[in-house]
Amino acid sequence: MPGVAELTHPERSELQLTDVLFALSDPERLAIVRQLAGGPLNMAACQMTDPNLPKSTRSHLMKVLREAGVIRNEPQGRQRLLTLRRDDLDSRFPGLLDSVLRD
Repeated sequence: MPGVAELTHPERSELQLTDVLFALSDPERLAIVRQLAGGPLNMAACQMTDPNLPKSTRSHLMKVLREAGVIRNEPQGRQRLLTLRRDDLDSRFPGLLDSVLRD
């Protein structure tokens, strides 16, 4: 039985502030990041603020966050585990994540 495909993630040195800010500018993507600030989540456990979002939209939200380097989306069995790349973001852009996550 084939496993879940590996996805590419930018290296810490490749993270760009404009990409990260764009990824965090969408309310749904920001809601995902806020959930992940509490620790890793199975992708299926991530709650959208709009439960009527199509699966394709949800996948696109995750893709934008992953390609910007905000999250890791890695296979875990037949599921996907999402984690916030806090160490990488704090290293490249000190204080940014804390500022964005503040209510």
